[in-house]
Amino acid sequence: MESYEQYEKECKKTRKENESLLSAFETWLSSKKLTGKTVDRHLSNVDFYINDFLLYEDSIKAADGMDEIGMFLGYWFIRKAMWSNKAAIKENAASLKKFYQYLYEDGKITKDSLQDMKERIKEDMSEWLATMERYDDPNVESMEEVWDI
Repeated sequence: MESYEQYEKECKKTRKENESLLSAFETWLSSKKLTGKTVDRHLSNVDFYINDFLLYEDSIKAADGMDEIGMFLGYWFIRKAMWSNKAAIKENAASLKKFYQYLYEDGKITKDSLQDMKERIKEDMSEWLATMERYDDPNVESMEEVWDI
């Protein structure tokens, strides 16, 4: 097991790389003629994903983080982001699809991995939204019911 100091060192390095990625992503988004508000929203969502979630327990690089989207949108985001709701889950999914589309166009991920990630979002979205609904339901008595255990 790596030491906490090693973990922190890796996270610092990854955050620096993420800073460059976010800057390039912002340029890419702006070239798509999106409004400033929309660009800012996508950047904020992606920043939270790559700098908070992907670095929460391990130092996972953004390009390697596509396999984690289900855990993020279907569990972690619901529990950790106090602003989570159904609309926010959909919005984050849209932001992540745009981000990984940018990474694909920039040659950082493969077309197959991008397609797999988009398919996963499409297939699992209804379950993530149902989980959010259960999480917010005051009549649900246990976490086992929320997470459908």
